[in-house]
Amino acid sequence: MLCRVAMPDLPPGRRPLSPGSRAGLGAALVLLAVVSAVELADRRTTDFVGLFAAVPFLAVVFAYWQTVLVAGVLATIVGMVFVGMAGPLTVPGAVNIFGIVLATGIAAAVGTLRQRQANRIGELQRLAAVAQQAVLRPLGPQVGALAVAGRYISATAAADIGGDLYEALDTPYGVRIIIGDVRGKGLDAVRLASIVLGSYRHVAYERADLKAMVTDLDRAVARSVGDEDFVTAALVEERGGTLTIVNCGHPAPLLLRRGKVIPLEPPAPAPPLGFMPEVKARVERLEPGDRLLLFTDGLGEARREGEFFPTADRAWRLLGHGTVGDGLASLETALVDWVHGRLEDDIALVLLEYAGPDDGATLPMPSWEVGAAGS
Repeated sequence: MLCRVAMPDLPPGRRPLSPGSRAGLGAALVLLAVVSAVELADRRTTDFVGLFAAVPFLAVVFAYWQTVLVAGVLATIVGMVFVGMAGPLTVPGAVNIFGIVLATGIAAAVGTLRQRQANRIGELQRLAAVAQQAVLRPLGPQVGALAVAGRYISATAAADIGGDLYEALDTPYGVRIIIGDVRGKGLDAVRLASIVLGSYRHVAYERADLKAMVTDLDRAVARSVGDEDFVTAALVEERGGTLTIVNCGHPAPLLLRRGKVIPLEPPAPAPPLGFMPEVKARVERLEPGDRLLLFTDGLGEARREGEFFPTADRAWRLLGHGTVGDGLASLETALVDWVHGRLEDDIALVLLEYAGPDDGATLPMPSWEVGAAGS
């Protein structure tokens, strides 16, 4: 939760110093004090005044040009004081003062360039955050009859999004969820993930059958990738308490029911999207309180010292408490602790909970139950 912190009103143009500026100014003042102490200890000459030129260069390592300029002006003034105390102005003294002024100008120019680069990087980060929200929109907390939470765990500190994807939609055909993993990394993976999600958000409302959705998504991937690129994916549909899963080369979801963890393996294996998968649906009847964990293969590959994270063994203990958001938070904490903070691959997680039948629901009976109803 974001908190609003009361800040004192500042005059226009006056802002608190950033941590970097404070560090730069502090380091410059320490160096200024050290050189001044050495110069005071040797009052006969001004041999050490030239060292004041290092003060603005030290400040620019941490701070921007405004702070660098302040440090350089202080160094210049102190240098002039020491030169004046030594007697009439000499050529070496004038050269030292000129050197401090020149160093201040160069350091301030460097600080200006750094500040411009930092502003550009900040703008790119803001644009990346907007792109991330467009590709991976927040899930839940409630989609149809399901409580839903999603989590993206990036293996790269500099990026919050990669080739893993997920989405949950409340459609005329029930709640539909996709989770997928694009082969490869970087911007190409993000681009393909956005293509898959864009196609999914369209066909999820248009196709009454998950197999038809797989065909559409496979075409979208095939049009956008090379011969060796693909996307593993699992599509889940909850309709009237019936869970249907089609799996295209993706890790099987885990069903958490009354303390047990049940992998929902597909009836037959199918290749990933991009390789024309022929899928067979797995159908389960849900019970109130059932939870379903969808994840990408980064979870299965997380290991330390060659030992993989025991997802199935620990899933109920980590995911079976509190809200679905609490469960994912516990899983992420345990996972990061297991690998000592060093993940090999990004991980996408989606946790669903079925609350029970909705008495007001008017969804049509799934086609795979029509025959069973008449028997």
